Amino acid sequence: MNVLWIMCDQLRHDYLGCTGHPRIRTPNIDALAADGVLFSQAYVQSPICGPSRMSAYTGRYVRSHGSTTNASPLRVGEPTLGDHLDEIGVDAVLLGKTHMNADTEGMRRLGIAVDSLTGVRSAECGFRPLVRDEGVHPEPADPDIEYFAHLRAHGLEADNPWEAFANSAQDDNGETVSGWFLRHARKPARVPAHLSESAYLTDRALDFLADVEDERPWVCHLSYIKPHWPYIAPAPYHAMYGAEDVIPAVRTERERTHRHPVLAAFRAERYALAFSRE
Repeated sequence: MNVLWIMCDQLRHDYLGCTGHPRIRTPNIDALAADGVLFSQAYVQSPICGPSRMSAYTGRYVRSHGSTTNASPLRVGEPTLGDHLDEIGVDAVLLGKTHMNADTEGMRRLGIAVDSLTGVRSAECGFRPLVRDEGVHPEPADPDIEYFAHLRAHGLEADNPWEAFANSAQDDNGETVSGWFLRHARKPARVPAHLSESAYLTDRALDFLADVEDERPWVCHLSYIKPHWPYIAPAPYHAMYGAEDVIPAVRTERERTHRHPVLAAFRAERYALAFSRE
């Protein structure tokens, strides 16, 4: 049996057609749900990307695997899904994001070379990376990112083509404006839809499915950054929905007056302050 494991980042469960949103239509995800099992009471283990993913990859609570923030590495030697699959002869491949931080200090302590096969697999949560792309590339960015080369090959030339095209728009004066912090989210990104990050990863996954050899079963982890911020989308997607399609948030003022210290700390973060604005 082969498995295609698709993961989206920051996709709310109730903003899908198959989970009952009154206006948003997600026909391809709905088709997957109709053909499979749709879990109505599944919960992530952390509100933060990295720790939540580490729980998905290890099957353990955050307090157990120890990766408590996006910056904290998963301990070397922590068994992951990729490790378990490799033990039974299944090829676990990655296309996209893991938010994994390698435990380089632990590897050095144990005498594991970071660039060895063991070191690379440990740094990739046990997956064999076909494309490792965390999806957010602020300056200064690694110039060798594969998606950068893809954009340049299609004529989108810049030192950081993700920032210049996928994360930028054009204002009424023809000036390039940034996609950060929702300021220009109503404008279409400068990148055409077929060259967007999501389309690029989808195309690479289709290439893998077309070229894969049948001798060894596989799990392909297709992991999209979107709809994670920054929120700017290429045409025609930028104009499909508006404020009238947003479901009112379920909240109470008591959350502000009787705050747990951890919740208070989350709310003091820069992105939390941005999302607190009407």
